[in-house]
Amino acid sequence: MALRRPANARVQPLPEAIEGAREAMKSMPHNAVNVRATMAHHPGLARAFGGFAQTVLNECATPRRQRELVILRMGWNCQAQYEFGQHTMYGMAHGVTADEVAAVTRPLSTYAWADDDRVLLQMADDLYTDDCVSDATWAELTARWSTPEVMEFVMAALCYRVVSGFLNTCGVELDEGVPGWPA
Repeated sequence: MALRRPANARVQPLPEAIEGAREAMKSMPHNAVNVRATMAHHPGLARAFGGFAQTVLNECATPRRQRELVILRMGWNCQAQYEFGQHTMYGMAHGVTADEVAAVTRPLSTYAWADDDRVLLQMADDLYTDDCVSDATWAELTARWSTPEVMEFVMAALCYRVVSGFLNTCGVELDEGVPGWPA
């Protein structure tokens, strides 16, 4: 896969927003100063999209571990290193193992995924490749979860597809302490 990614940040984090981002994040377990200070170029979009992303992360009823797997898979599919690194940390804080983080970067058939996890990862792949969940994947999803739960997983994948595209396009650089790709 030959992808073009900027070698350096195209949109520099706003210097005046860096300290505010650090202050806002001091009680949080992970450093995401660069994305916040980059989004500060457009406060309205930052506020609106930030609210959506926070809802996906913190206000959904589905298991956070599984939403993190979906986000990791979408980050991998989009080749968004910043996204993948941040959600490696979030995922591991919510029960995703190091082996699973590495397996998210491989074909689904190469790891012994639990059926629930496998179908969620397939859903992320379907959305990445066609912007639509296939009938077969949909049938598996709806056999396991309610419509609102399936919607949460779909929105998690699509929210972080948008985030991945933004991060890649702007060239947001990894924050200190954020891992890149797994070894």
